[in-house]
Amino acid sequence: MQIPVYLDYAATTPVDPSVAEAMCACLTQNGIFGNPASRSHIYGWKAEEAVEIARGQVADLLNADPREIVWTSGATEANNLAIKGVATANKANGTHLITSLTEHKAVLDTFKYLEGEGFTVTYLKPDAAGRICAKAIEMAITPETSLVSIMAVNNEVGVINDIAAIGAVCRRKGVYFHVDAAQAVGKVAVDTAELPVDLLSMSAHKFYGPKGVGALFIKRQSHVPIAAQIHGGGHERGMRSGTLPTHQLVGIGLAAKMASDLLVGESARILALRNRFLQHLESLTGWQLNGSLEHRVAGNANISIAGVDGETLLLALRELAVSTGSACTSLSVEPSYVLKALGLTDELAHSSIRFSFGRYTTEEEVDFAAKTVAEVVLKLRKDPPLWQANKAKV
Repeated sequence: MQIPVYLDYAATTPVDPSVAEAMCACLTQNGIFGNPASRSHIYGWKAEEAVEIARGQVADLLNADPREIVWTSGATEANNLAIKGVATANKANGTHLITSLTEHKAVLDTFKYLEGEGFTVTYLKPDAAGRICAKAIEMAITPETSLVSIMAVNNEVGVINDIAAIGAVCRRKGVYFHVDAAQAVGKVAVDTAELPVDLLSMSAHKFYGPKGVGALFIKRQSHVPIAAQIHGGGHERGMRSGTLPTHQLVGIGLAAKMASDLLVGESARILALRNRFLQHLESLTGWQLNGSLEHRVAGNANISIAGVDGETLLLALRELAVSTGSACTSLSVEPSYVLKALGLTDELAHSSIRFSFGRYTTEEEVDFAAKTVAEVVLKLRKDPPLWQANKAKV
């Protein structure tokens, strides 16, 4: 069986070989395997040193102070800690929260939980380009608002929000601002020293680090009241208890250093690959790019193709590892809520595919992918009624 070409880097990235090697050196008896919290012997000291080096490397990637980095199991936990932690710690000052309809489920489900706990949530709709504007945030803020949470880069369509402008509004209004930056860190420059952001979530596996580890940035000068969500031991200055996984933290640290070193050159190369892919598709009719092209992360190309069923198209593209624009539920396949929020019809949302390119993508793979997509679409469109019925919708 031929291994499909991997074009799903937005879902996860392979661990860089150098990162994997460094992690392996922290697993066995001859390596740095100790508990970082063991302060009475050299095994613990070495582990603690490795953990703090990693904390510094992540801080450097964000232009942050190492003391502003709190380790988590990933962006999902970081989102939960930020949103629940700030909302509950500040409940006496206000129970109104603001987010957007196009956030990741890790954010949306957290807000739904808080609604059940007595909070009121405003869900903002993006503009046609997929962005949340600062003006909409400003209009939604009330005297009862305690937290705004808006993602930096959308995970489905790759659209970049104006975090600086949104943060400026929140700061002016005296409201805490959280950013889910899982799809941004390692792909675009994130300068927390300059950005008016109070909390920011990230995950290692989005930038060639291991799964199961991430971090929450908490700006020291913001003095954010935050309630811990995991208790037991008081690790991470009481904000996140649990024995620290030295090997994973060494992994995220080195991955962060590599991302910082490679950011400019890698972003330019990946952007060229994405544009090359889109140019190859110009000969194919009846398709559209979803979301802003101008304000977009380099490696994302989310496209809708009229005249074909999305699931059928995905099955037909078995030589490519890509993502569909539909989310599977227990009873049915629903169109992507992100694409629906952008105004797409159910048909176009169902026929959307996310192609995402990364560090190991080659020009040959891009050319092959574009050629394969064109051939498969033309074959599926041999049913004239289906194509003609959908042709006018693009």
